[in-house]
Formats: sequence, structure tokens, C-alpha cells
Amino acid sequence: MTEVPAPRRVRVRVPATSANLGPGFDCAGLALSCWDVLDVAVTDGGLTVEVEGAGAGELPTDETHLVVQAFRAACVELGWTPAGLHLSARNGIPQGRGLGSSAAAVTAGVLAAWALCPDVPAVDDAAVLRLCSVLEGHPDNVAACLLGGATLSWTTGTGAQAARLSVDPRIAPVLFVPGSTLSTHVARGLLPDVVPHADAAHAAGRAALLVHALTRDPALLFAGTEDRLHQSQRAAAMPESAALLEELRADGHAAVVSGAGPTVLVLAPLAAGEHLGDPASAAAVRTLLDRTPTGWRCLPLLVDGTGATVALSTADHDAVSF
Repeated sequence: MTEVPAPRRVRVRVPATSANLGPGFDCAGLALSCWDVLDVAVTDGGLTVEVEGAGAGELPTDETHLVVQAFRAACVELGWTPAGLHLSARNGIPQGRGLGSSAAAVTAGVLAAWALCPDVPAVDDAAVLRLCSVLEGHPDNVAACLLGGATLSWTTGTGAQAARLSVDPRIAPVLFVPGSTLSTHVARGLLPDVVPHADAAHAAGRAALLVHALTRDPALLFAGTEDRLHQSQRAAAMPESAALLEELRADGHAAVVSGAGPTVLVLAPLAAGEHLGDPASAAAVRTLLDRTPTGWRCLPLLVDGTGATVALSTADHDAVSF
């Protein structure tokens, strides 16, 4: 039997994600058509890190780079130590905006290690999800990044688990991305330790409705994205985002804070006959483009239905989908 050599390089593509989606706090996630693309190669020694795009000149290029840290953690899990590592990252996901940039980095690093390790026959998505959730601290963003579509995630005694949902094709995600950033740690620190029972009951009902609206009835997205658990509590840390959110919802748009913010996400409904492949042409999206605050970007996107992808190769020009 001919032995197949272990690959020495992989290309990993990981999507941006939006977590919470209003009432689905630390549970719901959505993969978006904005990606980081990373080439990771095993070398004969040392570490080199190159970064282009979002975060270039700001992200570290040593062992503290989050992709490298996740890669090393996965290597420990796999009992494998490569001699050297080269990482080349082309980042499309805005950093520090509540769009899952850290989850994407963690997912990319863990997937790359799993795919390159000579001692495992295939990537184990369940094991990857568990490790990524430990490294990231919670599973909502990493689940959507790994699996694509919309996801629901939870943690048991054996680690994180997730279920993937197919999003109704009549939904177009639209992002309002500010120039400022917000630390997830700071935003999480503003949340109270205790919430009223009525707010908890409201969140449970709206989260259930959110699932139905995302998958079957987009007309219910406005009600399904109503939140009482975290958005108003974090408003002081992102007043411009809070004001935009209030204005959009006052006009009937299904707007939420993306993750911990400060990006605002609108789940815009497409009218009959409108083409999902060109969301910027949809009437509801054109209306939103006109509402972009000064200094912000409005990004009409698609739902990424694929999630993270890996290509393996044994030569620079010999890659196949994995």
C-alpha cells in the first residue's frame, strides 16, 4: 500500500459571525459572507507570521498571535509538535467590532493544526468545536464560524455542542460598522449578575420565536429579535450604536447589536422576486444604506452557509478541498 505523505500546508477560510441576534444571548450565532483567509505551513524550524488587511500593523507577528496560540493549543491536544510554522493571514473581518474576529482566529488555528497533524486521518468537527469553545470562552461565535448558517450552541459536562439551522433565503444581513472598537471583556463586564424573572421569561420566548423567524417566517424577525438581557445594559459603552439601534427599531427594522458590539446588524427581509445574490439591490437594503451614520460603513452581506473550509496540499499549487 502506498503511504500518503502528510500535508505540509493548508489554506483555511473562516467567516465573520454575529452572535446573540438579540435574545439568543451566548447561544445563537450567524455566519456572514466576510472572511479571513489563512495559509499555514509546517516548516523546518522557527515561526514567521504575516498579516494583510484588517489588523495589519496592529496584530502581533509572534507567538502571541491568536491563530498561533490556537494552533499550539491544538497541537498539545493532538500530541504533536511541528518543527516550525509559517502563517500568512489575509484578514477581511473587522477587528474588535463584534463580528467574531477572535473566534475566526481560534477556529482557523485549531483547524489548521488538525488538518496538518500526521497522526489524525480527518478533522473532527466535534472535537474542534469543544477546543475552540474552551479557547474562546463560549461557543456561540465559534459554532457559527465552524458550521456556517445559523447555529444554536450550548455546553454540557463533556463540552460545547451545537446545532446548525438553515436560514430562510429571504433574509439579507446588513451590517453597520463604526470606526471605533469595543472590547468584549469591557462589554461583558457591564452585564448584571441577576436579571428579573420577567426579563428571563421574555428572553426565552423571544429566543424561541427567533429560531422560527430565521428558518421559516422572516416577517416575525422584528419581534423575534427583541432583547432585554444585554443590549440596553451595554449602551453606555457604545452610545452611538445604541442610538442607531433605537432609531432602526423605531422604524420597524429587525436590528440588533452584533455580539458585544459596537456593530449593529439588521436582518432585512427580501421582497418576492428579489435576488439574494445581490442583496444591495433589495429595496429594504437600499433604504438601510441611506441610514449609514457619518464615519460608519454599511455592508450588505449574505449568510455564509458553508462555514470554515480547509484546503490541503503537498505542493504550492496542488490543493484540494477538505
